[in-house]
Parts: sequence; C-alpha cells; structure tokens
Amino acid sequence: MKRTVIFDLDGTLCDTSGDLLAAANAALAHLGQVERLDADRVEDRATALRGGRAMLRLALGRAGIEDEALVDAGYQPLLDAYGQAISRHTTFYPGALDAVAALRAQGDAVGIATNKPEGLAEQLMADLGARHLFDSLVGADTLPVRKPHPDHMVAAVDRAGGDMARAVLIGDTDTDRKTATAARVPCVLVTFGPGAHDVSSLSPEALLHHYDDLDAVLAALDL
Repeated sequence: MKRTVIFDLDGTLCDTSGDLLAAANAALAHLGQVERLDADRVEDRATALRGGRAMLRLALGRAGIEDEALVDAGYQPLLDAYGQAISRHTTFYPGALDAVAALRAQGDAVGIATNKPEGLAEQLMADLGARHLFDSLVGADTLPVRKPHPDHMVAAVDRAGGDMARAVLIGDTDTDRKTATAARVPCVLVTFGPGAHDVSSLSPEALLHHYDDLDAVLAALDL
C-alpha cells in the first residue's frame, strides 16, 4: 500500500502572504479605509495565512473599527482582487517542488487540502505550473465541510487514490494539527512559515525545518 502525503497550501507549500496582503489592501481601499497591511510585518504576513477575513479584521482593528458587516463587505472585493493577481509575489518554499517530485517518483500519492477556495487554489497551482504534481486538491468549498473537519482530509486522500492507514498531513497551523488529530493521521508541521514559529507547542508527530529533510521525516514516522 503506497503512502499518501497531503499538504496544506498557504504557509506550507507556498508563501502566498504577499499576494494575499495586496488583495486585502485593495479591499480596504474599496471600503474607503486608509489603514493598510504591510508585507514586511511578521504579524501581517502570519495573519494573511489565516484568511481574508482575518486580514480585514486586523487592519480595521488597527483603525479602531470592530464591524463584522464591514468585514463581510470587504471579503468579496478581496477575493476578486486576489484572483486578478494571485501569483505575482507567491513562491514555493525552498525544496518544496523537488520534495513533491521525489515522493511521486517513489510511488507515493500526493495531494493538497487547503481552506483556500478551490477555484483560487486551482488557479494558483496552474499559474505556478505545478498542478500536475498533485493527485488531488480539496479546497474550502469543495465539500460542505472544511478543515479541521476530518472529512476534508479523507476526501483529499481518497481523491489521490490513497488510504488513510498510510496517510500524513503536512501543515503549518493549529488548524492542520486539529485536522490530523480528527482524521487520526500523523501531522508534520513546518517551522519556516511566517506563522509557524511556535508550532512545536502544538505537539505534532514531527517538525519539518526544510523540505530537503522531508524524506527522512516521513521515514521516521514509519507509515
């Protein structure tokens, strides 16, 4: 039975924070707000990986505004702006694509489980020329549920042609840790994303400091 390695996307495979923050700033301008988010600030980059609404709340909060209706009003303009410039600043983390290619070469199934809307995730992977490397892609709106619900992970594994008995989730946040626990699979958390400095406190089965180490980390899990 082959292994199935499922990756989170934002903050795990790719640093998408620059394009996400640019989209949030476009949405803030649409709302008539002067506060802007800054890709040079670690807090802003980490918040970007928690989603559109989190970014809008952060910026509005800095302006002293707590208004969920305003957050909702900015969300679709944010998605629209993001879809128009989704890969301008986004890059794969060092070694990520080589690691994925190596998994495939040794017969492992590989997929993506992300809380980014499926259409945007598909667009991003296509723009980056990497969609063909992944056997499955399950987004936030692919199913009626999203991470940390275990069915999100199960669907990513099933669609990759794998088996939950030899599956692992690689992510960067508490959401990924909770997803793996709910799905009863090992969790590997990366330590290099902007929001990943304290992931050891989440007690994952393993930590990944660089994609060059992925094969050894997975081997130690004895899947």
